[in-house]
Parts: sequence; C-alpha cells; structure tokens
Amino acid sequence: MKKLVYTAFVAFWSVVLTVILLDSLQRGETASEPSPAPGPDARYTLEQLAEHDLASDCWMAIEGGIYNVTEYLSRHPTDDDVITEWCGREATEAMRTKGKSEGRDHSKRAWRMLERYRIGSLSDQGT
Repeated sequence: MKKLVYTAFVAFWSVVLTVILLDSLQRGETASEPSPAPGPDARYTLEQLAEHDLASDCWMAIEGGIYNVTEYLSRHPTDDDVITEWCGREATEAMRTKGKSEGRDHSKRAWRMLERYRIGSLSDQGT
C-alpha cells in the first residue's frame, strides 16, 4: 500500500512540474514574437482582406479586428486546412465555434493570444 501511495505522489508531482515547465516555455516563446506592422489603428476593407487568402499571407477579420496570423499557422494545434480556409475572410464564426456549426468558443487564452496578431480594424467601406 505504501508503494502505491508513493508512486501516486511522485506521478502527481511529475505531472504538475511538467505542466508548469511547458507553460513557462510557451510563454517565453510567445513573449519574444514581434508585433505585426502597421498597427492597430489601420483600417482595411473586405476587399483588401480578401487579397491575403493564402497560408503564406493569411489575414482574418474577427469581431471587427484584422489579424495577420501567417506566423501563427504553423503553431495552430489543428491541421493547416482547418485555419487556412478562413484566410482572407471574416472569421468570427470560426473563432467562436472552432469552425464547427455547433462548436464551442476558443479559450480566453486563445483570444488573448490573437491580439498579438492584430494589425488593424475592418473598415465600413467596401463591406
């Protein structure tokens, strides 16, 4: 019985330390990412957004903001096509439902991470 309790104790703390380590490594990686230019005050039309519809140049409109997620694509936890189908498009639905018609919203952490890629706002012109 003591062996089982000891094994469970060691396993528990191993998992806790692994999670803490992985979280700190991921925070260090994302903290060094440069902010995309030109800045959050720029305004873009849907036509301008549509010009950035490739995996090598992927912009999305989400809740009125424009995001250049090109650099993030390789780190997204799903297959590339799940996210690249939204390149050059209004993608609020994808963010709110994880791309499924009855899916669930992305995490608060994902929403915070998205802000690093904000390059402007969606203009009312050309919509």
